Amino acid sequence: MKVTRILHAKRPNPGKVAALREQARRLGQVRSEVWQRFGSIGGVGVSDRQIRDQWLKDKRVFPVSANAWKETLRDAKGDITACMEAAKVKARRCIWHHTQDKTEQKRLFTALRANDWTSDAYLRRIMRRTWARGHNHTHNQIIVRSDNYTTFHLGGRAWIKIPGLVKGQRIAIPLNTTIAPTGMLRIIITDDDRIEVHYAVEVESKKDCGERTIGVDKGYSEVLVDSDGDHHGQELGQVLTEQSDRLKIKYQRRAKLRALANNTRNPRKREHIHQFNLGRKKLNRQMGKTHAQVRDIVFQSVHAVVDKAAVIAAEDLTAPMAGKSFGKNINRRLAAWTKGVIAEALDSVSSRRGSAVVLVNPAYTSQMDSRNGCLLGKRQGDRFHCFDGVVLQADQNAAQNVLARLSDPDIERFTPHRTVKAILQARTERLRLGLLNQDSSCSPGSNRVLSTESE
Repeated sequence: MKVTRILHAKRPNPGKVAALREQARRLGQVRSEVWQRFGSIGGVGVSDRQIRDQWLKDKRVFPVSANAWKETLRDAKGDITACMEAAKVKARRCIWHHTQDKTEQKRLFTALRANDWTSDAYLRRIMRRTWARGHNHTHNQIIVRSDNYTTFHLGGRAWIKIPGLVKGQRIAIPLNTTIAPTGMLRIIITDDDRIEVHYAVEVESKKDCGERTIGVDKGYSEVLVDSDGDHHGQELGQVLTEQSDRLKIKYQRRAKLRALANNTRNPRKREHIHQFNLGRKKLNRQMGKTHAQVRDIVFQSVHAVVDKAAVIAAEDLTAPMAGKSFGKNINRRLAAWTKGVIAEALDSVSSRRGSAVVLVNPAYTSQMDSRNGCLLGKRQGDRFHCFDGVVLQADQNAAQNVLARLSDPDIERFTPHRTVKAILQARTERLRLGLLNQDSSCSPGSNRVLSTESE
């Protein structure tokens, strides 16, 4: 599998940074045109090679080298395709809701996969709803082809030479490593004048995972809780909460300073505030450290799970959960919850170490009693109160439900949550009637009542 390595320039020359930023700005215009013309239904079925050939036939001229705009075109068209494929995931959910006819589902899924949805009225309507027209906001990247740059070593570090705006002149960039990059490069110029060099490397997959099948529940206070009851990454919640609270205070103070600068009549004071009080260099550096800390916690936790699991059952949390509100402060802290990083870590680590991650339907996994698989009980914080007085650890209970959902014959990954609720209510009713019959046979006249959360 391939992973991305990131190198940084070592004290780059301000003149070189300015030249690279200008080149990235011009390439951003090319990227914007690609998104504007081919970022919706008009670009379906059109490859970047076809667009390139047509532009060459029309003798289009861009204020950058030919290789630069061609690679930018290819990269932008790849982003558009990735965006469309992500929208297809939501469209498949809509198809599951739309019909239960297997033949019709197969026809719609096939047309969606083969990009024939543009000729189907229903699929076209669904895709227009799930795939909004994209617009480019990237004006700080340069794509360099693998045969269009050179590397060398000087002063104990690696250097790269990439084409500039002037034909025949190359820009030499010193790197903070002795290992020269290979393959295609993505040069990113940040707002604080740092230069990042991204490239992909091939990583050998290992077979050093465990042998068991385990369910995991993703959380905020900790990264993962597995079905064995082990908590992984328990410091995640504290890190996210401290960062969120710190940024809240900082942004409130910055908002006051910004209002003061906008309302003052003194131009020197306005310029001074914008220059010395509203910059982002220090803030971006602090946020970068926090993000690196969060990724470290998440990946260590996932490695700990993979150490004992060959198959990992996890909830599919790609669909947003509407209607969940816990108050202003809690919602603000949950907005920084890194479920995307957790999903990335699960996919990356499992692929590299030979385990498999199976996504299951997440509906009601936190509200079921794992002992019987029914809606008999209620979750309060980190405790799950069962109908018979037993109190379970809520996250472990949810992880066991996720594991059971892996082999549930009635609930598939994309089964609508209302259908899942109906299935669980039917199971709960059957179990409750069985318990009532058992109680009545043991003690005639017993009027024991079982309360369910669905009631």
